[in-house]
Amino acid sequence: MGVKRMNYCINGEWVPSKTDKYMPITDSSTGEVIAEVPSCTKEEVLAAIASAQEAFPAWSALSISKRTQYMFTWRDVLIKHKEELSQLCAKELGKTIGEARGDVQKAIEPTELACAIPDLLQGETSMNVTTGYDTATYKAPLGVVAGIVPMNFPAMIPWGWMVPVAIATGNTVVLKANSQTPLTSMRMLELFYEEAHFPKGVVNLVTCGREEADILLKDERIKAVTFVGTTKVGKEVYSVAAAHGKRVQSQTEAKNHALLLEDADLESATNAIVNSTYGCAGMRCMALPVIVVQDSIADKFVALLKQKAQAMKIGAAYDEDTKLGPVVSAKHKESVLNWIQKGIDEGAELVLDGRDVKVPGLENGFFVGPTIFDHVTKDMSIGDCEIFGPVTCIKRVKNYEEGIAIMNANPFANGSAIFTQSGYYARRFAMETDGGMVGINVGIPVPTAYFPFSGNKDSFFGDLHVLGRDGVRFFTRAKTVTTHWFDEKSAHREVGTWEGSTDD
Repeated sequence: MGVKRMNYCINGEWVPSKTDKYMPITDSSTGEVIAEVPSCTKEEVLAAIASAQEAFPAWSALSISKRTQYMFTWRDVLIKHKEELSQLCAKELGKTIGEARGDVQKAIEPTELACAIPDLLQGETSMNVTTGYDTATYKAPLGVVAGIVPMNFPAMIPWGWMVPVAIATGNTVVLKANSQTPLTSMRMLELFYEEAHFPKGVVNLVTCGREEADILLKDERIKAVTFVGTTKVGKEVYSVAAAHGKRVQSQTEAKNHALLLEDADLESATNAIVNSTYGCAGMRCMALPVIVVQDSIADKFVALLKQKAQAMKIGAAYDEDTKLGPVVSAKHKESVLNWIQKGIDEGAELVLDGRDVKVPGLENGFFVGPTIFDHVTKDMSIGDCEIFGPVTCIKRVKNYEEGIAIMNANPFANGSAIFTQSGYYARRFAMETDGGMVGINVGIPVPTAYFPFSGNKDSFFGDLHVLGRDGVRFFTRAKTVTTHWFDEKSAHREVGTWEGSTDD
């Protein structure tokens, strides 16, 4: 039996591509190719845009109440299929099954936010703002929006960050699924039409290369672009799409730091750090790959971290007792291994080496074990560049002031954390850190969907973040309507230059 070839989706139908180029999808735990997806042609990307454009008038004209009913139905479908989607996510990406369930849950949570859209879409009104004039501001949909998806959250990012709020506010969507991990997103789109029964064309999906994806940044029918990926590409997405008149939110790389003070509960803090550093095999922008620790407890912390990291069970992503799964691909594994070698070359102390991990029966899987570098200094690139793997860097400092200075010197500012029992330092940290999402004794300070995912500096390019009220504002435009009804007196009035906005 051959490897299954996947199609792309326009107007609710899965269509075979005319391309002669297909990209392999692997089971990251075994290295086996499990499917192939097309590198769609320019004409096929344009067809996806046309499908979304055709669907937009009817979908946007649908009442808010009816769109909300669709979102409630969609939430129920996701809950019904949560385990199926989680298993697929674990298989194609390499997350442990527990992490994959969290990925799908983080698609359900924003869908619940979208179920509250009748409240979130309410505008502002005032009567008699000037004599005889009333003004109301409405939130109107933009049109067709494009979502460009990374490999590391195949459920949460396309179907949590991008689709729910976009369609609930009345827009239609073209998703460029990631070519390494598209299967979860594709299955969700099948369910979107087959079981939630959304109108055809509301969401469309392609897999394609860089040149074809650039169409989404330039086509005049696309009104907004939401992107997650590397900073280099994210900057280009932002500049090109904005230059073509589109609204853009571009979530990019991170190198999150935690400050571990000597008064912290060391056991609890280390448990949180293990989870946030090695969870998802480090392949997430809210990982915690750098720990800035006070000298007075550094030796004790490093020993404890090594002990807990060595105790992690490494295995197939879909095994229930696995604590650390593989990275996504052979190419990504090679990149992580090269970074480990770079750390050695730069002079960092390799406390724990994860390069030679062997998992019996899974010799072809893409496994990298927990890796710890100590005495990482400011001249070492491993402490400031995103590695996207299970690699921890320890930076030692004398006190809080030195620690916060080192953290804020980093060009990225997605998230940051402090572990302390001191309210004084916790409050200072919340005020002084550059991190957009801040944890106080919380290793992964990702807020619920009701708040924005608020990265800063080189971790985000745009004005409005994903989710929360920011997300609603991103996917809508203000429409301000001023109304005047003539009575006998006003019918014969003289009209001034600033009619309705000044009251003489």
